[in-house]
Amino acid sequence: MVNSDGHNSAQSRARADLMRIFAAAVAAVEPRRVVADAFEGRAPGADGVHGMLEKARRVYLLAAGKAAMGMAIEGRERIGAKLHDALVIVPLPDRVDESSPGVPSFRVMAAAHPIANEASETAARSALQFVAGAQHDDLIVFMLSGGASALMAVPADGLTLSEKVAVTSALMNAGASIRELNTVRRHLSAIKGGRLLQSSTANFLTLMLSDVPGNDLATIGSGPTAADPTTYSDAVAILKRRRVWGRAPEVIRNYLERGAAGELNETLKPDDSALRRVRNIIIADNRTATEAACRAAAALDYTVEHGRDLSGDANETGAALGTLLCGLKSERTCVIAGGETSVSVTGDGKGGRSQQAALAAAFELAKLGARGR
Repeated sequence: MVNSDGHNSAQSRARADLMRIFAAAVAAVEPRRVVADAFEGRAPGADGVHGMLEKARRVYLLAAGKAAMGMAIEGRERIGAKLHDALVIVPLPDRVDESSPGVPSFRVMAAAHPIANEASETAARSALQFVAGAQHDDLIVFMLSGGASALMAVPADGLTLSEKVAVTSALMNAGASIRELNTVRRHLSAIKGGRLLQSSTANFLTLMLSDVPGNDLATIGSGPTAADPTTYSDAVAILKRRRVWGRAPEVIRNYLERGAAGELNETLKPDDSALRRVRNIIIADNRTATEAACRAAAALDYTVEHGRDLSGDANETGAALGTLLCGLKSERTCVIAGGETSVSVTGDGKGGRSQQAALAAAFELAKLGARGR
């Protein structure tokens, strides 16, 4: 957001600058670009990736999330002749025709986001079967991005997808954070919370394009190959704190209570030996984008303020951001902030969290205009 005085021409210039800054942020986290950086060792923590590929007898490629196709296409090129099989799970309606020019031969499955559907369960079961087919001397390159929690959704034994969706939908509408939401998801799932890793004897290289503030590995895609420090008791506490417990299906409540009582196997914990077979690497995140935006703004001669991470209630966060903008002194200041907010939905409103936050900020700016500033 830019604070700049002037008439229509100045506003047009400011808008053009904003679009350039935004484009720089998007380019910095472009899926093919960040995967290429990982395979070439330029991404943080990505040293040794080439060596893992060299040691593997065969390589399997699994990609899931909103950036899955771009990540998979670049991964296919980087893996080369060792690639044995590939499965790509994308959101509806983004299915890509595998026969299109420039698209490698992938098995592509499309599922729903942000609320899982039957296709999500089919995709998740296919992913479990896919990794189970790899052997101990094979490598599974798992490319994970935002949206994977909904795209791969298979309920734990004894539960149905509709029961699980009822709980997650209620949590979303109650304004639950992504950490809260995914804690509950992990404890109702047969694939999340490290269970994908446990379903195979192969080694894993998980490359993550993170949209989670703080980059908690267990929260990104609900951590299919990551350790989960949370418990069934935590899931129960979240549902009660968000006042969803009483509305949850009885079978869900009974299942979580059994888990909290120690009657069910927990998710993968940090001391589990299975973690020796996986390397989880965050190859890009929200800060990758915001730092690129800061550089672009500075190149356009703006004074740059790298704002705090955006989290919490969208109305409160947006209002706070608007207040910050109202207090800017420089005529050419660009405030860069990124993150993920939440919204409590009480009716049938349309839009999203970012629109809600932007509107709340706009109200604060409108107050400034009403005072003649």
